[in-house]
Amino acid sequence: MRRVDLRNSKDFFADLARVIYEAKENEVLIVMFEIGDFSAVERSFSFVREQDCELLNSLKFNEVDWSIVIKKVKR
Repeated sequence: MRRVDLRNSKDFFADLARVIYEAKENEVLIVMFEIGDFSAVERSFSFVREQDCELLNSLKFNEVDWSIVIKKVKR
């Protein structure tokens, strides 16, 4: 299990794609990111599925931060 902080990312989805690509098979990632509006959260759910990952959990961490827990599945 690895924690990844993308709260200061300038391009969240490009950085998330890179993190997922570099993850090992069956690795669980806890990804923190900042939300401006809720659309990034909703988009992250479908983006994770498109990257062949399983969404395990999604939590609002505080007023501006969100975390998703994902597992990279076998390709």
